[in-house]
Amino acid sequence: MTRTFNWRLVFKTMGVLTTLEALFMLVPTLTAWWYDEADMGAWIVSSAITWFSSWWMLGAGRRAEKRVGEREGYVIVAAVWVVYSLFGMLPFWLSGALPDLTNAWFETMAGFTTTGATVIRDVTAMSHSILLWRALMQWIGGMGIIVLSVAILPMFGLGGMQLYSAEVTGVSYEKLSPRIADTAKHMWLTYIGLTIAQGFLLWLFGMGKFDAICHSMSTISTGGFSTRNDSMIGDNAIIQWITAVFMFLSGLNFTQLIYLFRGKPQRLFRDEETRWYAIAILVATLFLSLGLFIHYGIEHDVSKIVELENFFATVERALRKGFFMVCSAMTSTGFAASDYMTWPQLLWVFVFFLMFTGASSGSTAGGIKWVRIAIFAKSAVAELKRRIYPNAVIPVRFNGHTLREQTTSNIMAFMFFYISIIVFAVLVFCASGVAFDEAIGTAVSAIGNVGVSIGQFGPSGTYADYPTVAKWTATAVMLIGRLEIFTILLLFSRALWKK
Repeated sequence: MTRTFNWRLVFKTMGVLTTLEALFMLVPTLTAWWYDEADMGAWIVSSAITWFSSWWMLGAGRRAEKRVGEREGYVIVAAVWVVYSLFGMLPFWLSGALPDLTNAWFETMAGFTTTGATVIRDVTAMSHSILLWRALMQWIGGMGIIVLSVAILPMFGLGGMQLYSAEVTGVSYEKLSPRIADTAKHMWLTYIGLTIAQGFLLWLFGMGKFDAICHSMSTISTGGFSTRNDSMIGDNAIIQWITAVFMFLSGLNFTQLIYLFRGKPQRLFRDEETRWYAIAILVATLFLSLGLFIHYGIEHDVSKIVELENFFATVERALRKGFFMVCSAMTSTGFAASDYMTWPQLLWVFVFFLMFTGASSGSTAGGIKWVRIAIFAKSAVAELKRRIYPNAVIPVRFNGHTLREQTTSNIMAFMFFYISIIVFAVLVFCASGVAFDEAIGTAVSAIGNVGVSIGQFGPSGTYADYPTVAKWTATAVMLIGRLEIFTILLLFSRALWKK
């Protein structure tokens, strides 16, 4: 017998979450007041619309049953990103910063999904409040709107386990305590702590306070929105090193990070996915840095690099640019310390392939995630051995445990849908008039929530001239990628609604 869908609970939950968004909007509203900016009226109207809408949803959800099933969980998780983006685009549209609705929607969805793709040609022409909202959207979406909500929903008598399991990225999730709300609180405290730490260091080593706040939020969320047109290309070496390190940390599983900060580093080092991620960062950095060292040697006078001082300076520059770009691409942050499209083709193609990987599950990064890549690779090797020894029992093990067949099937299905969505997006983009190589780059960038692509959509470009149909398709792909595909696809499954 089909259970009645709990629509009242969905409205009540969305009302609570939208109230949070209205409160977050007060931050850029106060910023507009502080800097005496002309768009303060747009912020007041946007906040008021969001606030009253949240109370309407709370009213529609009165007397809701406190029962969150799988169907309600998936609907809430998918709907909150759409609803947040609908209200989040109001300041862009009402202030005139992005008067076109398509562009306002694109920028907002790129923010909340931490994709970081932008349609703004001149970021420096935007007001402080708009720039802060761009960073704040990514910071809210980075750890996940739902992970934030499950720390608060129990106060309203609502459970958060179904929401947490539907939103958290990766093959599986780990709880730090029996109560899921406590787990969410620990993760958000770590998230806030990293944001404050990086912001302080950026300011300490020469970045302005406002820029430091915005870049810190964009880094820890692995979003990539910057307050400058050239991203972080013009920053000094220390700031680029600091940002690269924090991008690396943000790509780690936050549960493992919490154990590290609690004085239990062995948990982090024993985790197999962390080892795959760290080794991949190391190998990719060495390869890219070597290529850049050769590139810089050819670009300048090779004889001068032989001099000891110039040699070490070139090595440092190559390592810094290489490590920065590897962390940016692999964690799907999308920051740039160089315009990699000016590098030799082999190097920027290598960076493009890094965009597929992602970082660790349970992090703020997008992409496939290294736990899936590791299990996929182990399954392939195991299948090869079975061909040689057909009667042998060759299990696939990860973190010391034999994996169930369901886990490997889940990963195979994820890979199939991941590639299928990329192919579909490429076809739409090409039909819209986008060049084939740029269509592939944009599709991979959108589903991996990377932001930057190749060609004219690289670090120095924007999506301002992207075709309208392609923009709407890209935002849909961003959302699917942010919610790890299954959450969205299941909503269109008849089996889920018949369950």
